[in-house]
This record gives sequence, C-alpha cells and structure tokens, in this order.
Amino acid sequence: MTANAARTPVSQGTGNVLLRARTDPAYGAFALLRIGFTVLPIVFGVDKFTNVLTNWEAYLAPWIVDLLPFSAGTAMLVVGAVEILAGVLVALRPRYGAYVVALWLAGIILNLVTSGDFYDVALRDFGLLLAALTLGRLASVYDPARRTPAVGTR
Repeated sequence: MTANAARTPVSQGTGNVLLRARTDPAYGAFALLRIGFTVLPIVFGVDKFTNVLTNWEAYLAPWIVDLLPFSAGTAMLVVGAVEILAGVLVALRPRYGAYVVALWLAGIILNLVTSGDFYDVALRDFGLLLAALTLGRLASVYDPARRTPAVGTR
C-alpha cells in the first residue's frame, strides 16, 4: 500500500466499499469500527428504553443519582437518547462522531469507577474508548472534512 493510496478518500459508491475494505487494511479497520460504533450505541441506546439486556439503572453511580433532579429511570432514558444520537453521528460523520463517542465512554468510565463497582466493565469501556479514538484518527483520512467552495466559484 502506498502513502497516496492510504490518503485517498473513499468514493461514495457502495460497491467499492467491500473491495476497498478487502484490499486496504487501514480502510477495512475504519469501515469495521464505523459499523460497530454506529450499530452498538444505537442498540444499547434503544435498550435503555426496554431494559431487555440488563437493568441499566444498576450501573448508575449513587452520587450521580443524588445530583439528578429526576429519577434514575429518567436518566437512563436521556442516556439512551444520547447514545442513539451518537451512533447516528458516527454513521453520518465519523470524523466527529468518533470523538463524541470517546467522550461519552470517558463519562461512562468515570461513572463506573466512582460507583465502587463494575471495574471490569470500566476496563472494557476503556478499550472501547481507545477504539473510538482510533476510528477518529482513521476518519481523518477516510472521512475528510468537507471543504466549502470559495465564494463566487461553482
């Protein structure tokens, strides 16, 4: 793989995505992380409304519950909505969405560590935070910032 190939933004054709993912390992990693950080936050966010996977309120640190002007259940609905929005942002603009997810994961880690429990989950989420930062770095190549045309040009 040449340096120029790694810096070439992906074309918008979906047929080219699979071929490029197979032939450019860095792009394949970008695509895989983008899919993961789109789907998983949306799934976990939706589950905050249904509690099928777990009782999400149990993961909320008591000191946070004490600060809230509403119930832990309502807090989890807000968390779910934020996670859904973060997943959508990664799908649309991974260059920015990856860092939103990384910040969100940092908040989750802080919550888990200060709760006095769930250190194993906090460690797992730290790994996810590193993956989100990796997606952000890869997106700087494969999802470049959109440039606005100069005034008076077409």
